[in-house]
Amino acid sequence: MANQGSPQEVPACGTEAATEEAFNVFARTCPSRDTLKHVTDRWGGLTLGALHQGTFRFNELRRQVDGVSEKMLSQTLHALERDGLVHREAQQTNPPRVDYALTSLGREVAERLLGLIELVENRMPEVLAARERYDAARADA
Repeated sequence: MANQGSPQEVPACGTEAATEEAFNVFARTCPSRDTLKHVTDRWGGLTLGALHQGTFRFNELRRQVDGVSEKMLSQTLHALERDGLVHREAQQTNPPRVDYALTSLGREVAERLLGLIELVENRMPEVLAARERYDAARADA
């Protein structure tokens, strides 16, 4: 988030320049918004976290990301590959073998994401207590 303006002003996002200052996720048309969505959506974050453990074949990865459908994992991997976060390597064997691994950029993103995941997991007692307070207050109203 290199561009910072007042809360009322969202600086434009240009794709012509190759500098990070040209991108602003808060601008509606900025391509960084799509990448952020791919990284932080339900399956993207879990897929990046799983791939941080190593290289996986599709079905191995699907087992690691419990609950993801074949279609959603395929779409997620395509989006992450397009963004340069995941590398797909098809090997010419019989049967064909396809491996998925993080790129150096993907590893950096996954490490930051895993820090957030660890924070959330460690603070879940507080989250659950807050949910109980919230639900109790709504039930009394």
